[in-house]
Amino acid sequence: MDVFNRYAPYIQDYIYRSGWTTLRAVQNAAGDAIFNTDENVLLTASTASGKTEAAFFPILTLMDEDPPGSVGVVYIAPLKALINDQFGRLNDLCDEAGIPVTRWHGDVPQTQKRRLMKTPRGILQITPESLESLLINKHMEIPSLFWDLRFIVVDEIHALLRGDRGLQTFCLIERLCRLAGCRPRRIGLSATIGDPELAGQFLAAGSGKGTVIPRFDGGKDVWRLSMEHFYTDQKTGEKDESEADEPEAPGAEPPSDTAPANADPGIGYIFEHTRGKKCLVFTNSREECESVCQLLRRYCEINREPDRFLIHHGNLSAAYRESAEEEMKDDDSLMSVCATATLELGIDIGRLERAFQIDAPFTVSGFLQRMGRTGRRGDPAEMWFVMREAHSEPRAMLPDLIPWYLVQGIALVQLYIEERFVEPPRTDRLPFSLLYHQTMSTLASCGEMTASELASRVLPLSPFHRITQEDYRALLRHLIQTDHVSRTENGGLIVGMAGERVVNNYKFYAVFQENLEYTVRTRSEQLGTIVKPPPVGEKIAIAGRVWAVDEVDHKRREVQCTLVKGLVPAYFGNVAGDVHTRILERMRLVLAEDRIYPYLMIHAAARLAEARATARSGGVTERPLVHLGGKMWALFPWLGSYAFIALERFLKLKCGERLGLKGMNPSRPYSLTFTMKTGEAEFYEIVREEAQKPFDPLDLVYPKENPVFDKYDEYVPEELIRKGFAYGILDIEGMKERILSWGVG
Repeated sequence: MDVFNRYAPYIQDYIYRSGWTTLRAVQNAAGDAIFNTDENVLLTASTASGKTEAAFFPILTLMDEDPPGSVGVVYIAPLKALINDQFGRLNDLCDEAGIPVTRWHGDVPQTQKRRLMKTPRGILQITPESLESLLINKHMEIPSLFWDLRFIVVDEIHALLRGDRGLQTFCLIERLCRLAGCRPRRIGLSATIGDPELAGQFLAAGSGKGTVIPRFDGGKDVWRLSMEHFYTDQKTGEKDESEADEPEAPGAEPPSDTAPANADPGIGYIFEHTRGKKCLVFTNSREECESVCQLLRRYCEINREPDRFLIHHGNLSAAYRESAEEEMKDDDSLMSVCATATLELGIDIGRLERAFQIDAPFTVSGFLQRMGRTGRRGDPAEMWFVMREAHSEPRAMLPDLIPWYLVQGIALVQLYIEERFVEPPRTDRLPFSLLYHQTMSTLASCGEMTASELASRVLPLSPFHRITQEDYRALLRHLIQTDHVSRTENGGLIVGMAGERVVNNYKFYAVFQENLEYTVRTRSEQLGTIVKPPPVGEKIAIAGRVWAVDEVDHKRREVQCTLVKGLVPAYFGNVAGDVHTRILERMRLVLAEDRIYPYLMIHAAARLAEARATARSGGVTERPLVHLGGKMWALFPWLGSYAFIALERFLKLKCGERLGLKGMNPSRPYSLTFTMKTGEAEFYEIVREEAQKPFDPLDLVYPKENPVFDKYDEYVPEELIRKGFAYGILDIEGMKERILSWGVG
């Protein structure tokens, strides 16, 4: 029987009402895998291909044929916005069948949650953090809520493959299943999986099942792609004589708009090309998102246009975020939204005409997800890159003459076009921060237990497969000494006084790093949160506007402010980038080859030609070590973030004395500059010799260094922090492989 005929009658009716004349390839493939196997299923298909329906049509059919006695499906998504979006779509589908759909995250009213607790049925949509809270605070209700759980759907699974948050999610899945005594199948959904086999193993870990990865022809992706380059310190409106008579091109600066004083011409370009269209403007940080939105609104003001820009990032209040989401879903709206990764994933935001990306994202996955926000109504996906840099100082050294963001953007695009490369999962870490978190969470939810009972619940969780019993004993001894864990008179373990202060804070549920935040209000309206509020009378930037600080309440961590005019920078904390080695290797090839990329606009093509000439004259693409004059050298290792950091430390700690290294200045992960006493041939000989000697990765941790890297590292014993950094974060094998290739031939 074909997949459509197997669907429940109400699903067939839904398909007819939607005007679909045939099932898509992903829906046929998913139906076959879910109906005809008992395995986990990983669905990988392009954005807007119908993956959600492909998974839920057969799942709901099976629930219709044999209704579960508890919650039947848990849908886990990394963003509240994604849950809110899918809630409307699933509700329409399930309403006719009488299957309730319940959202469960921080912005959802308690009444909806209480309704589910009273009558556990249907589909639960939840974030990893809310699932953590549920396991801690509703521990006794878990069996009645989930005893007959059939499926766990993990949406946008690629977003969970390379950090602690993904490992936390799968710890929670394993803990929930053990508590409830259920063995649900796992369904993973993603548009951007580079290595499906590895991702399938990640999805299945601890489930006792394999993973089916359906293969099907999803058709060809059609893109509209452009990439333009701007100098941020170039006066807006000025043109080079060489282009004075050029016809206006998509990459040209806006010829007629009035610009703010000292405006960034790249922002003027975005302002001009968002007019009369619904667009997304992606940035790589919340600070930049605020800055860009302020500037675009300033352009509107100076040109006497209505404000047509909204803002969306994780530090804004729910009201601001949801207002932007609703505006974007309106197909008649011509507003544009400045956003970070919060609008990168899976949300259907209607007939979006184009996306802009300011500078290069860190990952191929991020590029694909952001471009995938467009083209969701049958049109091609469309992204315009806006690459920016300041003019180099007259005496700038060679590494500062390369437009790294432009080259990185080209490398991201080419890697996917040529190889379909997307970053693979990171499964080789030693996540001691997460180990602390899951230990405290287990104690908080289960109450007193012996050390062996606690270890038997925590250590078998699949993310901890590399952690030894001795490491865990060291952690528990430290937690008892620091009063995060206490011994009872019976010899059992419970959460200690210091641990209570951590666990009882609502921020405990998240394992991603957060800064100390202050809530910003204007009268009764909550705008969002900031880090490090300035003194009263100073200005702050949030929600794309500028506000004067009227009052700072440090005890309650609240800031009261009033709307004013002007431009000021925002600060929400540091942003880290995880750039893969394959991207850096492709960047070297971008500088070495002569290819013309069809998506480069006039200024970007000219800047790339300059960069290639600079790189070739300096020998950057031919050899890693380049002489800058005197004793000054530059090293271009073409290594990803974690191998680059390992190399930096290796040169200092293992080779520094023999090379006479001084004044090392890294521009991560692109180049290192330093002075040394040796020449090029001797440099290669020494670093190769040292790399071939056996050494302990802990040797690359500086003396007395405590490299706190993840959120809960500060509560972990120092020896484990050092071990986790050396063995789980530094890519020493990648570094060694690169060093041993230097100077050969």
